[in-house]
Amino acid sequence: MDNQPEVTLGATGTSRGHGGRWSSGALGLSLGPVVLFGDATGMAIGLATVPTPQIAVAWMLMTLGAIVARGHQRLGLAPSLSRDAAAIAGAVIVPGVILGGLQGSAEVGATLLRSALVATVAVLTVRAIVYAVVRGLRTRRVLGEPTLVVGAGPVGAEVARVLADHPEYGSHPVGFLDDVDEEDDLLLPVLGPVSSLEAVVRSHGVRRVMVAFGPTTDAEMVGVVRACDRAAVEIHVLPRFFELGADTTEEVWGLPFVRVGQSLCHPAARGAKRAFDVVVASLSLLVAAPVMVAVAVLVRLSSPGPILFRQARVGQHGRLVEVLKFRSMEINDDADTQWSVATDARVTAVGAFLRRSSLDELPQLFNVLRGDMSMVGPRPERPFYVERFSEEIAGYRHRHRAPVGMTGWSQVNGLRGDTSIEERARLDNHYIENWSPWRDVVTLARTVSSLFQGGPAPIPEVPVEALAAAPRLPQPVGEPAA
Repeated sequence: MDNQPEVTLGATGTSRGHGGRWSSGALGLSLGPVVLFGDATGMAIGLATVPTPQIAVAWMLMTLGAIVARGHQRLGLAPSLSRDAAAIAGAVIVPGVILGGLQGSAEVGATLLRSALVATVAVLTVRAIVYAVVRGLRTRRVLGEPTLVVGAGPVGAEVARVLADHPEYGSHPVGFLDDVDEEDDLLLPVLGPVSSLEAVVRSHGVRRVMVAFGPTTDAEMVGVVRACDRAAVEIHVLPRFFELGADTTEEVWGLPFVRVGQSLCHPAARGAKRAFDVVVASLSLLVAAPVMVAVAVLVRLSSPGPILFRQARVGQHGRLVEVLKFRSMEINDDADTQWSVATDARVTAVGAFLRRSSLDELPQLFNVLRGDMSMVGPRPERPFYVERFSEEIAGYRHRHRAPVGMTGWSQVNGLRGDTSIEERARLDNHYIENWSPWRDVVTLARTVSSLFQGGPAPIPEVPVEALAAAPRLPQPVGEPAA
């Protein structure tokens, strides 16, 4: 590696390397808003002939929503119109077909079909222009993202060399993470051990992480990456045995990378989910208000005591939240340490009906509006059991990275009541890692469907001995940095 030119890496300083010089003003911008603006511009051009402004606005919102829901506003390492064209065209045409069908007029439908074709061509044309401009700015080293390579072995070193030699991928490497001492012939410094991933990402302004091979085991890397997923970074993993071929999402000069899905802990995902929750919870409260009033009257008449039952549950990051439910039992003091009381004689007749129909959960809509809960997420558990399960079950603590929910992915897959906690934790973590607005819609639809099918079967009582007189809460999981 002798006689190689220096690579100036923008705001992160200078490092040894290949491939010329990065501009000292190299920008690591988030291009998602730029891409969406371009898509909106193309839609505006294509929908100029739509006769009704309301239809045009609804069409544009549906199209942009579909693009965001599928993540097609994000530009990868190598943006390709041929790869993205089919998905983008579908996001434009399908809303037009739906809106045209709702009009009930063949003439209007034909007009919207013509508009759909024009809009598709316009959006794809603007996309082609955006992609060309981005590639040009990247090639000139004006536009780039500070990139961290995890693994300083031969494969990681090759990844760093390729990124330095090929600026068209828009990733300028700033260093390695590895649990070994720095090698003399590395292009870049080793910035710390793998366990320091989150700290290094923040301190060096890293926008992209490329995970190559190293001494860290796969199981250890999962925990490290999960600790980092709150930061606004893109994470790509080079699969093992990539030489044999792999079904991957990105290719970097013959090196196939799998892009890690946008976790629910990602800042953009959190904002989108919160907006979804507020809208759905507000509409649900309007629809359910008469039912809730009737249920409140029945609970008041069923037995002495308050209408609402309040119980402390462990929410996101290990914080306690006060979950609201319609009271279904006579007053008792052991609800915090008894696993299930479905067959308890203290359940009132009204309470039994509320449990079968899940109407006792309706007050949690107020929890959602307050921000304590989400419409969809891991179901909240009592501190007594969170302590126990966190100690005994691998991955259980990681489910507290996300807001707890009124319903969840594990629940709609039949894991309710006296079922495997290990499987619940696995499905909850899968939901967090693979969240999308569409998955929330599907989960809510399956929840409503199960209610009309009679709800879950009664859950037998499973007494559990007290683990401690005053069980402590686990340390907050994934607590945001101050």
